[in-house]
This record gives sequence, C-alpha cells and structure tokens, in this order.
Amino acid sequence: MKAVIFFGHGARDVRWREPFDRLVSMWQSQYPEVMVELAFLELMQPNLSTAILSLGRQGAKEIEIIPVFFGQGGHLREDFPKLLSEAQEQFPHIQLRAASAVGEDESVLRAIIDFTARTLR
Repeated sequence: MKAVIFFGHGARDVRWREPFDRLVSMWQSQYPEVMVELAFLELMQPNLSTAILSLGRQGAKEIEIIPVFFGQGGHLREDFPKLLSEAQEQFPHIQLRAASAVGEDESVLRAIIDFTARTLR
C-alpha cells in the first residue's frame, strides 16, 4: 500500500499549518485511495518518524515524502537527509522515497507566476 507525507518546516504560530491542512484535505478528496499524513521538521507535530509510524500501522509499505519547501536550503540538504536515514533504519520494512522541494518544480513556479498575474488585475 502506498502513502504520502507532506513534510514542512513547522512554526510556533499554529495558524502557519493551515495551508498544509488544506493540502491534505485536497489530496484526500482527489486521491482517497492513497493515505496521507503531515510531518514537520521542527516546532510542530507530528515529526517525520511519528508520521511514518502512523502510516505503517495503517498498512503503508511505500511512502513518498514530499518536502513542501520552496527550495533546497540547509534544512533539506543537511537536516532532512539525516532524518530520512534514521527513519529508514527505524522502519526497514517500509520503502521511503523523497521528492525534491516542491518549489523547485517548474509547474509550481508557473502556478506562482499565474497567481501573481491574477493579483495584478
């Protein structure tokens, strides 16, 4: 069974996670057959290992981790690989894969351009 984790930075202000919660809801409505969880690097819960544990308990055997970051900064180049490596050791029965930062995808950048163009009208 496949699953997705949307992985964000986290913040002290709980309202910061609202777009992430909407992202999960949108995913669930479009892909109800694929389980989804949120995970955060710091300051918010669940963390990555807790999200993996939750999905594993629900039967996930393959998890794609989607870093919802604009680019590959220090957190994704240094912190995230360590967390991913620890998670792979902790959950050897689950195949973990990580995508690049969503902000590096051409279609995401085009969506930002489209959004900006709409604000100019």
